[in-house]
Amino acid sequence: MEVPWYRAYILIQTEVGKASFVAESIGKIPGVIQAEDVTGPYDVIVRAQADTVDELGRMVVAKVQQVEGITRTLTCPVVHL
Repeated sequence: MEVPWYRAYILIQTEVGKASFVAESIGKIPGVIQAEDVTGPYDVIVRAQADTVDELGRMVVAKVQQVEGITRTLTCPVVHL
């Protein structure tokens, strides 16, 4: 069974006090399903999807990582076993 889209969770660390701004900004990016502030080692967790794995990668590099206040991201692609 072939999945018609690719999904990933993007774990984000932000500058102090920027988590809400980052989550709100990323939530407006096309392809982002959900962006929420969280506690723990990461400040924001994003759920995103795209038609291809390359499109997903471009979204992370060209759009998500460009949001002001982000210090680090970790992209975790969803796998279908």
